[in-house]
Amino acid sequence: MAPTHVLRCCQRGLAWIPVIFIALVVCWSYYAYVVELCIITIPSTGEKIVYLVLFHLSFVMFVWSYWKTIFTRPANPSKEFCLPKVEKEQYEKEERPENQQEILKRVASSLPLYTRTGAGAIRYCDRCQVIKPDRCHHCSACDMCVLKMDHHCPWVNNCVGFSNYKFFILFLAYSLVYCLFIAATVLQYFIKFWTNELPDTHAKFHVLFLFFVAAMFCISILSLFSYHLWLVGKNRSTIEAFRAPVFRNGPDKNGFSLGFTKNIAQVFGDEKKYWLLPLFTSQGDGLTFPTRLVNIDPEQPIVPQNPDSSKSVEDDSVPQSPVSDSQNRLLGSDQHISDEILSIDPLKSDGTDDITVYMESES
Repeated sequence: MAPTHVLRCCQRGLAWIPVIFIALVVCWSYYAYVVELCIITIPSTGEKIVYLVLFHLSFVMFVWSYWKTIFTRPANPSKEFCLPKVEKEQYEKEERPENQQEILKRVASSLPLYTRTGAGAIRYCDRCQVIKPDRCHHCSACDMCVLKMDHHCPWVNNCVGFSNYKFFILFLAYSLVYCLFIAATVLQYFIKFWTNELPDTHAKFHVLFLFFVAAMFCISILSLFSYHLWLVGKNRSTIEAFRAPVFRNGPDKNGFSLGFTKNIAQVFGDEKKYWLLPLFTSQGDGLTFPTRLVNIDPEQPIVPQNPDSSKSVEDDSVPQSPVSDSQNRLLGSDQHISDEILSIDPLKSDGTDDITVYMESES
């Protein structure tokens, strides 16, 4: 049996196959459009120039955003979320989950944590040995905990999360623009080749195939892009769309929603002039997020909280933003209940995930 590290190296090598496939398709599309269509097929010089200028603009933005999505390292929890040495030794010695939870609760009491597991326990990653910040999940493909993890994308061979989610959205947007532009400008020559108005040359195959490929990618990318725009508007990750985050007072699918405008700003930042550029401008630090109370209308204004609860990610985890006002500022922090105290019953002895929520008036 091959050593584990050899298998892992093979696995990492195979993971680049989808990226290489996309790179080859993009390189071929560049050759087919620039050489076979613009230089060889199109007779008008003015039309060539216009097509080439617009094509290269969309091509540069597409490649730039794709590159940033692939090579931006996922942001990880900072050292504050690691167990101290003494508590870590106690945690490893304990065999009962109840005692382990008590240790985690002591450590988590000084951390800005507002979400729990489905059973109401502290979210802890045994593999990374860190307490998971809100919206953080462990990626088995990357073998690390990723801040505000959305999903692992094989087409970029990277985990999409807090550090590169904006780049991923722009990658989808510019790839859609790239494919739409190619399909729209190639269509008339596709029809001419198809109806034999143009003579059969080696360019015919490239033009016909280029239109089919562009149209096919348009359909698939459009559905994915529309879905992620909906997620941004709701301030949800793909994981949260399938499984609502659980707060101290129960699950709430709109727990992180701040209203459409502020949800967009969470991903793209305050400065609209940077929205269309693959530069990191997302708000916050990836460790803490503004939250809402359960069942509150997401379009209503939120109650600001203590901003001191946020902590910064390690310097090498998240790329620096060109907008200093947007990098480490939250729209607000987690809300505290002033008129009512919501409490959750302890876990039932049968080990189920049912949580009973009741309310008590504040004395």
